[in-house]
Amino acid sequence: MTASKSSRARNARIGAQAGAARNATKGAGGSGTAMKNGSADRNGTAKQNGTAKQNGTAKQNGTATRDRGRDQARSAPARNGAAERRAQTQVVPAEAASPGPAVWLQIATFVLALAGLGVSIYLTIAHFTESALLGCSESGLVNCTKVTTSPQSYVFGIPVAVLGLAFYLFAVAIMSPWAWQASRREVHLLRIASLVVGMGFVLYLIYAELFIIGSICLYCTSVHAITFALFVLTAIAAAAWGLKPGVPWKLLGRAQPSD
Repeated sequence: MTASKSSRARNARIGAQAGAARNATKGAGGSGTAMKNGSADRNGTAKQNGTAKQNGTAKQNGTATRDRGRDQARSAPARNGAAERRAQTQVVPAEAASPGPAVWLQIATFVLALAGLGVSIYLTIAHFTESALLGCSESGLVNCTKVTTSPQSYVFGIPVAVLGLAFYLFAVAIMSPWAWQASRREVHLLRIASLVVGMGFVLYLIYAELFIIGSICLYCTSVHAITFALFVLTAIAAAAWGLKPGVPWKLLGRAQPSD
């Protein structure tokens, strides 16, 4: 009887120990599972946070890129407009400062006009004094007296010599440096128009000498040649420089235009 009780007591202790061991194992398994669950939660949360951060960064980068694109699109027309204004600002002064007829052409036309005036004065004096022209033949093709005393030496009752004198008085004024450098367009138009009229009159006189009178006058021919030279130089100035004021003469004391 006593042995049986001892056996049952041992079995009870062994069973209690085995139950405690099983409970401990279960407890350890539950803790491990909890630890695993906690780690999984943390990892999931970390991944979600990382994904959210990446998404936020991508959105910020996309927004910044779009903002920069809009800013560039807005600023591009402004930059283009500013560039065009700068180009226009650079071109307009260059055109305004571009020189007109060169000094040599102004001097040449002025000297020719003075020469034509001198010959016209001499022909006018010879006409009214009825004196012979110096150095001019009185027979043959070259016959100054025959030309200057012919009916064709008058136009509308006015001596051709007087008309030539009036023309060259005007030519000296219009070919002067002050006229070449005038800023008014009308002055340059008047110069061209006067030379066109003068050349028309010269062609009539040459026709009268060769086909009506049958003789020529050397002094008249020299005036015709000077008028033709002035016409050519004026046409060159208009074709090359337009109707712009001429380059100032240094001897006149005027400052050269600055670049």
